[in-house]
Amino acid sequence: MTASGDDGLGVDLHLELSAAGGRRAVLIAALREAVRGGRLAPGTRLPPYRSLAADLGIARNTVADAYAELVAEGWLTSRQGSGTRVADRVAAPAPRPVRTTVPPPLPYDLVQGKPDPGAFPRAAWLAAARRALTAAPHEAFGIGDPHGRIELRLALAEYLARVRGVRTTPDRIVVCSGAAHALRLLARVLGPADPWAVEAYGLPFHRGLLAEAGVTTLPVAVDEDGARVAEIPEHARAVLLTPAHQFPTGGPLHPERRAGVLKWARASDGLVIEDDYDGEFRYDRRPVGAVQGLDPERTVLIGSVSKSLSPALRIGWMCLPSGLVDPVVAAKGQREPYASAADQLTLADLLASGAYDRHVRRMRQRHRARRDRLTALLAERVPAVRVTGIAAGLHAVLELPAGTERAALAATARRGAAVEGLAPYRHPGARDPARPDAPDGPAALRGPARLDDPAPPDGLVVGYATPPERLYPDALEALCAGLSEALGS
Repeated sequence: MTASGDDGLGVDLHLELSAAGGRRAVLIAALREAVRGGRLAPGTRLPPYRSLAADLGIARNTVADAYAELVAEGWLTSRQGSGTRVADRVAAPAPRPVRTTVPPPLPYDLVQGKPDPGAFPRAAWLAAARRALTAAPHEAFGIGDPHGRIELRLALAEYLARVRGVRTTPDRIVVCSGAAHALRLLARVLGPADPWAVEAYGLPFHRGLLAEAGVTTLPVAVDEDGARVAEIPEHARAVLLTPAHQFPTGGPLHPERRAGVLKWARASDGLVIEDDYDGEFRYDRRPVGAVQGLDPERTVLIGSVSKSLSPALRIGWMCLPSGLVDPVVAAKGQREPYASAADQLTLADLLASGAYDRHVRRMRQRHRARRDRLTALLAERVPAVRVTGIAAGLHAVLELPAGTERAALAATARRGAAVEGLAPYRHPGARDPARPDAPDGPAALRGPARLDDPAPPDGLVVGYATPPERLYPDALEALCAGLSEALGS
């Protein structure tokens, strides 16, 4: 049976009273077992006699006698004004340690894609939450609109137009739980019949979730000017791009290629899916506007706060062509996939009040300083390593001499720095001009190698945003020491 206390003075108790014997003895045994097994932790306050007796359907004196006996035995303590509690000296047996083969994390986390958790703007978020929840209508705490809270969609439409050059309206924005959720919804709506083109370097996780949806992906080569959009197959249903800052190699999509991908979309009735994952974080000059602003009816823009605020918030959005809004909302389904209404209201206030802009500007300065420090130290300590791509985002790619990627990964790990190699981001079907007949992907996907195909580079993907400020200098020292060891410099 379950018992609960009055006015929050006790706790809910699940007690097994089905054993044979008198009520007092059965209750004592049940309480003793709950304490012994650790379900009632030391210091836990038990319900008063009256409430426990009423909930269990037994006499009040029976409960009082049971408590008194357990106090006498040392299982419980009783003090005037403090009630009856589990004695501190009665502790549950310590759990046996679980053996694991997972290695402990390295001390310096330089893995890409993770903002410093300590940089989350707690005070600004708390103030925004207080204002938003105070002003929210009662209906905000009901089932909700699958499009997302109108307050957030209004704020996003204004912010994205001002900062990213996006052309949209609140009724064409659908709030989701992040970029991955957006891709799953789009894969469901577009269906698996036709393949998607994707950049030859990108997140394996994104390729994997498309594969789970039955979507075949065709790699398009990338170079310093971004994806080579002239190579997008005519029969592709969509192309997934990171135009502001190609992930992970770092180049922006050239203006001629921006026009070219939209020309492809119009000619083939295709769709451009623009992952604007860190479009706000460019440090060398003003960020380039979104491709979506050039043709909103041929482009889906995907964004989130995972890089700017925290991946723990699970808030993203899609700016959709008008004909895709209803199908995406239908695919989203009922309730479970919705982002928290309270978080949506808070983010809307953060955007509308300007607090989000201020936070992004602070982080932009911080990330730029960290990237500059990384670049300068590498130039001084390991000049054979070159930082590639534009000054943007939360990571940098370090170009290594051919054939040294594995050695560099091993050496930096020995020094305590966790980084990633570039190779895992390469599409398994991407062409290798040095080995055009190598079995690294289906021939139908690779196609014939061309003389101007970019060779697969060796490199490290280094996230400079994650480590706390006090650890960042040591993390860079460990990285440089490992690279020096690997390259013999």
